[in-house]
Amino acid sequence: MSDELIWRIAGGSGDGIDSTSQNFAKALMRSGLDVFTHRHYPSRIRGGHTYVEIRAADREVQSRGDGYNFLLSLGDSFARNPQEEAYYGNEEIKPLSENLDELREGGIIVYDEGLISEEDVEAVNLHERAEENDWHVFPVDLRGLAKEHGREVMRNTAGVGVTAALLDMELEHIEDLMSDAMGGDILEANLEILHEAYEMTREEHDFEHDLRVPEGSHETEQALLSGSNAIAYGAIDAGCRFIAGYPMTPWTDVFTILSQNFPDMGGVSEQVEDEIAAAALAVGASHAGVKAMSGSSGGGFALMSEPLGLAEMTETPLVLVESMRAGPSTGMPTKPEQADLEHVLYTSQGDSQRVVFAPGNIEEAYEQTRLAFEIAWDYQIPAIVIYDQKLSGENTNVDVEFFDRDPQPDLGSTLTEEELREAAHDNSGKFKRFNHEDAENGVSPRSIPGQKGGRYLATGNEHSPVGHIEEDPDNRVAQMERRLEKLESIRAELDEERDSTQTYYGPEDADYGIITWGSTQGAVAEAIERLNAQGHSVKGISVSDMMPFAEKEVTEFLESVDEAMVVEMNATAQFRGLIQKELGRFGDKMTSLLKFNGNPFEPAEIVEGYEVNLADEDRQPTAQVRIEPAAGD
Repeated sequence: MSDELIWRIAGGSGDGIDSTSQNFAKALMRSGLDVFTHRHYPSRIRGGHTYVEIRAADREVQSRGDGYNFLLSLGDSFARNPQEEAYYGNEEIKPLSENLDELREGGIIVYDEGLISEEDVEAVNLHERAEENDWHVFPVDLRGLAKEHGREVMRNTAGVGVTAALLDMELEHIEDLMSDAMGGDILEANLEILHEAYEMTREEHDFEHDLRVPEGSHETEQALLSGSNAIAYGAIDAGCRFIAGYPMTPWTDVFTILSQNFPDMGGVSEQVEDEIAAAALAVGASHAGVKAMSGSSGGGFALMSEPLGLAEMTETPLVLVESMRAGPSTGMPTKPEQADLEHVLYTSQGDSQRVVFAPGNIEEAYEQTRLAFEIAWDYQIPAIVIYDQKLSGENTNVDVEFFDRDPQPDLGSTLTEEELREAAHDNSGKFKRFNHEDAENGVSPRSIPGQKGGRYLATGNEHSPVGHIEEDPDNRVAQMERRLEKLESIRAELDEERDSTQTYYGPEDADYGIITWGSTQGAVAEAIERLNAQGHSVKGISVSDMMPFAEKEVTEFLESVDEAMVVEMNATAQFRGLIQKELGRFGDKMTSLLKFNGNPFEPAEIVEGYEVNLADEDRQPTAQVRIEPAAGD
């Protein structure tokens, strides 16, 4: 009997796949299991194959699994063209045909025979493949059942009922969630469909499979959250009360969550005409004395380059979030990739003066968003939280007590009017806002417009201590060196005064290292656990501090291993390139394992990458991943 359930519900965009899977994941969580979800969907509003995968076990789950063991295929009721000779193929059956390759041996298939015909089933050789792989296939007229009691969209509910029956799962938590989400006739109809599908399945089908829902329990209250939830809640607890943005997948989730919550706490949310305006508005709000943020994805963030540079030059604290997706250009808007790292580190003209954090899980997304606000306002510098579509949309259970933190509304190095009376001013009475003399850690405290004694000029040009445009070479060098000193001071604070934001895995004395960043962290952690269980000696580090770079910790890690493999989701090894830029002497010690096909890593792919790399074989792994040799090889 399997010790985990990996349930995949597949249909078309608009078929309610996301909402159904969220409720089923919550039901599994409430039954005492740890859960982890993975979303795969096209960049279309209606139609197109989409699925959500839920991995559930009575132990911690940190990533999607290797394949899955239960498919609920609804078919695509919004297919563009049901004719097989159409350009995009027969979209109606893709929720079945495109999910067969990853189904584990002995797995279960439930498909809606009200939409997927026997002719369609024969076209994908389902019966033959089922016999080869010992799959258990259950055709059920979910569409007809839903129409009998209500509307066709309720076939999702019928599918959940069939799923619960086949897994010998009680309906209590599913019923509770349905009651929380709906009422009246709609609730009654859905409950009828749920129970009829459940009872019909138990009466009409023999259970020859051994797949069941694992048993588990939680000692504390759990919440099902995404990385977007965590970033939004971190911003709220950090005192953020202004956000401006323009919708763009996948950053929109953070924007939406904050926009929904701000009215109840005196915050302001502005949807503007484009990303230039969004970032500029956030800079203005921060200048006026409010903790502010903005963000976007890919091409939208590219438009923020000029306001970002303005924030750097005017030393206006600001937090931006950049949610990566597969590029370049429009690319694959709904697929994950980690290819915006160099863009985020260096975009805008001139030398970069910013902080960049890359959280790798839900807890880190919350904590590092709070940290980004604290660093930004203490040091008067833009801070960026970079993440991707995977972390943005995947849901996992988190201990509710984790968020029991005190809020931090403090405005950092902002002077009071009393302090301004003692501050340096020029002969005209202007405040020396950009004073490069005696600026501790490179920070010259700021004032807020309207404060008595706090008058100064803010300009994107190089400027004098009071903000007048100034091109004197001595002033330029003094101001530039003072601004750059902030990054050195921030790095020193992160190294010496705070808990590490890097995450470590495996035995400290291991011989081989795996280095990663961002959302790939969970798959790497599981791969390391498997490799050590097989007798290998492997440890890992997931790096979050991109700028200023975590030089000390990464150096110590690389010095402690014989070889290291850098795992990331892009085609050009951008993170490995950053390590080599900062720590060039380790170039011949690192190889890369890269994936960029629009799907995140599975643990088995990393295990295979390690085995191929260790064996020094002249071949690539079987999966759609690529090994890049060490520098000089």
